[in-house]
Amino acid sequence: MKTIYFIAALSLFLVSGCSDVEDNYSTTPNHQLSFSTDTLTFDTVFTTVGSATKQFMVYNRNKKALNIESIVLANKGNSAFKINVDGRIGTDFSDIEILPKDSIYIFVEVTIDPHDSNTPFEVKDEVEFIYNGNKQSVLLQAFGQDTYIIQGGLRIEKDTILNGKRPFLVYDSICIEPGVTVNIEAGARFYLHNKAHIEVYGTVIAQGTLEKPIVFRGDRMDDLLPGRLAYDDTPGLWDGITFHTESYNNRFEQVIVRNGRTGLRFLPSTPEQLKIVFLSSQITNMSGNLLYAENCHIEAANTEFTNAQDSLIALSGGKYHFVHCTIANFMQIKSRSGAPSVVLQHNSPVSGREPYPIESISFENCIIDGSWSQSSGEIVVEGEKTFDFRFTHCLLRQKEDLENTENCLFISGLNNNRYRMNGKAEENYKFDFRLKSDESGYPEAIGGADITIARLYPIDRYGTTRVSNDILPDIGAYQYVPELEKKEE
Repeated sequence: MKTIYFIAALSLFLVSGCSDVEDNYSTTPNHQLSFSTDTLTFDTVFTTVGSATKQFMVYNRNKKALNIESIVLANKGNSAFKINVDGRIGTDFSDIEILPKDSIYIFVEVTIDPHDSNTPFEVKDEVEFIYNGNKQSVLLQAFGQDTYIIQGGLRIEKDTILNGKRPFLVYDSICIEPGVTVNIEAGARFYLHNKAHIEVYGTVIAQGTLEKPIVFRGDRMDDLLPGRLAYDDTPGLWDGITFHTESYNNRFEQVIVRNGRTGLRFLPSTPEQLKIVFLSSQITNMSGNLLYAENCHIEAANTEFTNAQDSLIALSGGKYHFVHCTIANFMQIKSRSGAPSVVLQHNSPVSGREPYPIESISFENCIIDGSWSQSSGEIVVEGEKTFDFRFTHCLLRQKEDLENTENCLFISGLNNNRYRMNGKAEENYKFDFRLKSDESGYPEAIGGADITIARLYPIDRYGTTRVSNDILPDIGAYQYVPELEKKEE
């Protein structure tokens, strides 16, 4: 019997409580809502692919509860957006209560229909809040982009030109068959989904420009940590690019490859044929090795190789030449594995397998640096050291007893913040590897390059003149620009 009385009393209390709240709803137009933002913007959203969910908050900063008569999308019958209010998804909601000094979340997502457009286009709507004769709104804004969608695997079996009119959205793989040449036009962008990869058995000629680089990156366009860390700055979003044994004469000019797992892999070939040329490119931010090659012939100039969980350059046998390159590992998002930035391995004969001896490796006018705490430095030479390797006019984070160096500068001590773009929270994991005149930007490299070598590459990666009557060339991929540093102050 006591239980029945208790339930009855509780029911009466709840009904009475609800009635009290209703009686205390504010009815004055002066009591208004506040919002965490007046515009909720989505970065580029690929058509037919739903966006990540974003949110904003609605605040009742008044001393009385507010009953929102209607929360509705202005274009509810023809909107690309959907909203979630109180756990329900839709376009139209009514009688939403916000208690005094309380708030609610509004979650928003967008799916944009194709527009058959080669350029991004804007999509807008508004979330309208109607109450007590008031009408307030939050603008929703997104930029749609039509894409070439690659799903189910693309095998390229004849010579092909991939244009830069629209991005390529790769869900699984692209395979370039043996004997096939693929030319990639300036401005082409490849957005690769988780575990997506590119297999090259033929030849890739990727020639971008400073204004229209060719980009390979992950397909996540949103933030991992809102306002602090974008997915685009996060490694390990896709698998990488593999150049198989029979692939030769590849060329990457003004190409950016970033945030993959294995980066670029070059399987055992022969150093008698050129495997690839890198010119004015950027390979960066990988969760494995940045570049791994066995018994290949690789040439690289004016190129940045930066930030990986494992090594930046791992070479086993072959023939390699790096000139005016910046090779620096200051990976922050993930802890470095303990591998140095550069590993040179001269293999001795192994039972059951052909040995891969190094024919020659040279680094000229290069920076090799990083945050590795080992006392020896960022370069490790493994195996027999009788092979031809040399460092000429380089800036090296290494002990000065490294063999085969000529006119090199050696730096020691750790500086893990070197080149981090500190200041704004969203720049905590961004890096700018251009030279600066203070200790944060390799002042030792300014004017320290061999001018004879520099004359072969008179323009740096950003198109800055490296050699003239009143300019001395700098070490690395970037020429120091005093005007740029003053602009940043």
